[in-house]
Amino acid sequence: MKLSSFLLSLLSASGVCAQLQQITNFGSNPSKAKMFVYTPANLPMKPAIVVGVHYCTGTGQGYYNGSPYKRLADQKKFVVIYPESPNSGGCWDVSSRATLRRDGGADSNAIANMVRYAITTYKADPNKVFVIGESSGGMMASILAAAYPDLFAAVINYSGVAAGCFFTDSVAGWNGDCSGGRRNLTAEQWANYVFDAYPGYNGTRPHMQVYHGSVDTTIAPANYNYSITQWTTVFGYPKLPIQEIANKPEAGYTTQVFGEKLTGIYAKGVGHGVPVHGDEDMKFFGL
Repeated sequence: MKLSSFLLSLLSASGVCAQLQQITNFGSNPSKAKMFVYTPANLPMKPAIVVGVHYCTGTGQGYYNGSPYKRLADQKKFVVIYPESPNSGGCWDVSSRATLRRDGGADSNAIANMVRYAITTYKADPNKVFVIGESSGGMMASILAAAYPDLFAAVINYSGVAAGCFFTDSVAGWNGDCSGGRRNLTAEQWANYVFDAYPGYNGTRPHMQVYHGSVDTTIAPANYNYSITQWTTVFGYPKLPIQEIANKPEAGYTTQVFGEKLTGIYAKGVGHGVPVHGDEDMKFFGL
């Protein structure tokens, strides 16, 4: 670790420095993604980590400014990682073979290494690492849940897709069949994208939460069903919810509980980019 980065880490952990910092030497970075970190003042021992993954056209700085996680970090004293896509247009690589495999050498690998770095540097609680992503970031969140289940305790996918849905065998490719809701795979095929991301893994998997809007014309609402089918199959849950709560977390939204580790939230009349519910995210993460 460079001395400057080491000193920044010490200052941030002690609360002397509470601003967004870029970390350039967080470990192997095959895709050249950027890492930004926010650490609030008076960071406690063994803090939690939240990874906030931006949407297409986004940046780490932009998501720091535009999302609620800095405010929530100040309140609840956790570290926030803001990865930044290296790809043209700011979309994440959620479509290559490499990104869909654990330590495959793509964007998902880079983000996992950011998390590993942060756990060590900030002496964070490895059992309290969470990720939330929006749109392209939501797609990445699902891939991180599939390929790095041992790194994350809970994952929230806002307006994204199931892990593997966007596969094109190219970096940051666009899959029109996925975005248009025309990928009618079997439940086993959806689940295999998760199982194949980390072959042989039989440990604990993160809690999953999926948000989607009913009138999303960018990522068709069918993708809500794809994600639910994928994770109910992985967890061995029934395909129909065991509990359904109307107008939660707000009017027009329906929360569906499929099991202890899977919740879906369907937003009636909401288009692409379901608004982030930061306080609800904190509840889901147990923060």
